[in-house]
Amino acid sequence: MARLKEIVIDCDVPSRVARFWAEALDGFEVMPYDDEELARLAALGLTPDTDPTVMVEGPGTRLCFQLRQGERPARNRLHLDIATPDRASEVQRLLSLGATFVREADGYTVLNDLEGNNFCVVSE
Repeated sequence: MARLKEIVIDCDVPSRVARFWAEALDGFEVMPYDDEELARLAALGLTPDTDPTVMVEGPGTRLCFQLRQGERPARNRLHLDIATPDRASEVQRLLSLGATFVREADGYTVLNDLEGNNFCVVSE
């Protein structure tokens, strides 16, 4: 059985929206950037302000703000990530409940729920 890992919100400027929600929600903050992450971003020509994926943690479910890609009708503005130690088995279980397969990626599988809403099954 999977657990809710994070809520993913598509944004035009993830750092700006992440900072807003970190300030708006009690006990939440933008995850700090360590030297290794700053170096990784710099190698890509990015900074924390231009990071395409910014995480906000707090006492509840983690929030992930990611750069919106594609036209809005083609993408969900919001989707759930659920985590499981056995992704292949969980994907099969969800497919048997009526989910549909969208695509496989490194570390996660994208499925659609019964009404076509994307969600991701991620490996713990």
